[in-house]
Amino acid sequence: MSNQVADAAGQRERIDAYLERSDLARRAPRVVPLTGDASDRRYYRVLVPDAPSIVLSLYAGPFDLDTLSFVNVARLLEQMPVPIPTVIGHAGDLGILALEDLGDVTLQAHLGAVSPAEHAARYRQAVALIATLQRRGAELESPAYLPYGIAFDVEKLTWEMEFFTKHFLEAYRGVTIAAAARDELRQAFGQLVAELTAEPRVLCHRDYHSRNLMLHHDRLYIIDFQDARMGPDTYDLVSLLRDSYVDLPERTVDELIAYFLALKGQTGTESTFRERF
Repeated sequence: MSNQVADAAGQRERIDAYLERSDLARRAPRVVPLTGDASDRRYYRVLVPDAPSIVLSLYAGPFDLDTLSFVNVARLLEQMPVPIPTVIGHAGDLGILALEDLGDVTLQAHLGAVSPAEHAARYRQAVALIATLQRRGAELESPAYLPYGIAFDVEKLTWEMEFFTKHFLEAYRGVTIAAAARDELRQAFGQLVAELTAEPRVLCHRDYHSRNLMLHHDRLYIIDFQDARMGPDTYDLVSLLRDSYVDLPERTVDELIAYFLALKGQTGTESTFRERF
């Protein structure tokens, strides 16, 4: 048996154990695998006759609910409040977290089937959520929540720059970087890191883009927020407006920057803010 087959079999055993424990097994549920993210978590949709479906998030191993980063950050976001999936149940010994099913329509998928006016409205909603994260994040700051104890500091940002060099420039683009050029690149990245770490820090989602925003019941929901941390106020906005999956016209980017600054009460600073973009 291959490792992949063995992993799938092990995951199904854990799912079946959870369904038995939660009394869903007797309702003839149907379990459907979902496309996951870049982490080691795996996702399954559980379809139950005459009841809302749920999503099971399978972690690599057992967890303690009270120390799970997803749950800790969810408790913070619920107080803001911003729309996130509800935690329905859990089995820490099985490494399973049961979540509200938000469906399959990401912001990215939704954009291809809507009018320009609705496209603009959805992006304004997404930008408004960032403003809420930053404003309420400052008001709710507490050592009880994990994001306030970690940040985009020199070490983390330097790691991300090296990750970009290794996985994008070298692995994906196939660029061979000579020693002298690598030194120059590191110096340039060092200057960027110094500038970013000198900026005031706000609460950041850390991976805020069109695939981590779900449209459910005509409302945008935020997902994949377990890596939230403190960082520059441009971080999430750049992730959204310079998305790897959606190209926005420069005019739209400028309009959304102006909208963001208006929400923050910083109108008139668009040009200065744009320089940091």
